[in-house]
Amino acid sequence: MPRRSAVLPALLRRFAVLPALLLLLAACTGGGDAERPPDAAVTEEVPGTIVVASGRDVTGTNGVRQQLIDAWNRREQRTGSQYRARLVELPGSADEQRSQLLGALQSRSAEYDVVNLDVTWVPEFAEAGLVRALPDDVVDEDVIASVAETARWDGKVYAVPFNSDVGLLYYRRDLMRRAGVEEPYVPEGFTWDRLRGHVETLHAKLPGAFANGWTTQLAAYEGRTVNAVEAFASAVPGLELVDGKGRYTGDVEELTRGVAELRRRTEPAYTLPDAAGSDEAAATSDFVKGRTVFLRAWPSAYPTLYQVFGDELGVARLPGRAVLGGQNLAVSRTSQRLGKATELIRYLTGRESERCLLEAGFAATRDSAYDGLVRCPPAVSAVPSPSPTGEGADGAPRRDGGRPGFADEMLRDALSEAVHRPRTPLYGAFTQTFITELGPLFGEGPPGDEELARRLDEALRRALPG
Repeated sequence: MPRRSAVLPALLRRFAVLPALLLLLAACTGGGDAERPPDAAVTEEVPGTIVVASGRDVTGTNGVRQQLIDAWNRREQRTGSQYRARLVELPGSADEQRSQLLGALQSRSAEYDVVNLDVTWVPEFAEAGLVRALPDDVVDEDVIASVAETARWDGKVYAVPFNSDVGLLYYRRDLMRRAGVEEPYVPEGFTWDRLRGHVETLHAKLPGAFANGWTTQLAAYEGRTVNAVEAFASAVPGLELVDGKGRYTGDVEELTRGVAELRRRTEPAYTLPDAAGSDEAAATSDFVKGRTVFLRAWPSAYPTLYQVFGDELGVARLPGRAVLGGQNLAVSRTSQRLGKATELIRYLTGRESERCLLEAGFAATRDSAYDGLVRCPPAVSAVPSPSPTGEGADGAPRRDGGRPGFADEMLRDALSEAVHRPRTPLYGAFTQTFITELGPLFGEGPPGDEELARRLDEALRRALPG
């Protein structure tokens, strides 16, 4: 057995390396401010291709995002620039895309210069040091205030709003008319109680014409979190589940009121049973098939639904509070083209580009896109072109200068008043907790409101330590 005098120095040498190991681990996991690499460490610009990683463009093949990048490339070519941009669309769901981006940026296995982040991912990627802080002026006063908030974390701008999103209420005007409902069917200030009243009237006047009143996205994915946050925010005005650092600040009383509202909105008497397992595609399909009268969906659903229902399709703001969605562009930490990548982002999120995105079916992030004074450049065709057989034609009505029918003051107001999902670097843990703990509400024999809220509170305290 070694003598004590020999063992002690060996132990001291072992413990001496622990601080270094801990710092290394913190850097790998993207810990707090102390471990984040300084933003001043900018590498020298290297001419070449700026790779933009993004999820699927809902406007289809050669969609508006690709056309905007093509327009920027033509501009660069005319000036003799050595830079070009290339769009890479990531496959899979939003959660799968997040995992791909995290893995690629952490391991440096992919040379992405610009990444298109869901608005809920910005705090996580910023806190982990995977994206760079950008100049404050990349987000100017023309960006809708609620949308602009999604670009910042810890007092810095880490991303620029590219396209926004907000939940809307779609409905069947023809069924309303047949049931004798007076116009306007969904007036300003429409409430969930009035929606329930419409459903009762429709059931009484048109028995068998549809399966149930309304449907939404309650499957075990982000759609359930979105619907839950909308219900919670409607039940508890000014609800803040996290503080400015992303730490949990809720309580059982607030959560109980939120659970009660979510239960009320999803009662079997009014809600299509399939909603409990529906995502966006499934809910929209049920609406198209005529199984329901009301649908909660994003603005991007409008062109597809209009092709089916024409002028009998109604669209309005959601009753209560709606959740803000959308994507923001950020520059990756490893990019060797920070200056030019930032210039590309300014172009893709500029006034004319946002007008193009609006006309193509996205919710634009800028006020100026909605006032009709800014035009989409002729080089970008925001209206989808039909195939030789006529498939894919965008039959949606268009207003001033090409605006789609839903993209009026109603959409801008909905964006301005939309609520954020909790902004935290641990958003993945938050949403998984919400999805899991609220699951029993949609099963057989669900627990009471307070019991479910108590379980949710305990789980959130574990997932988002204060």
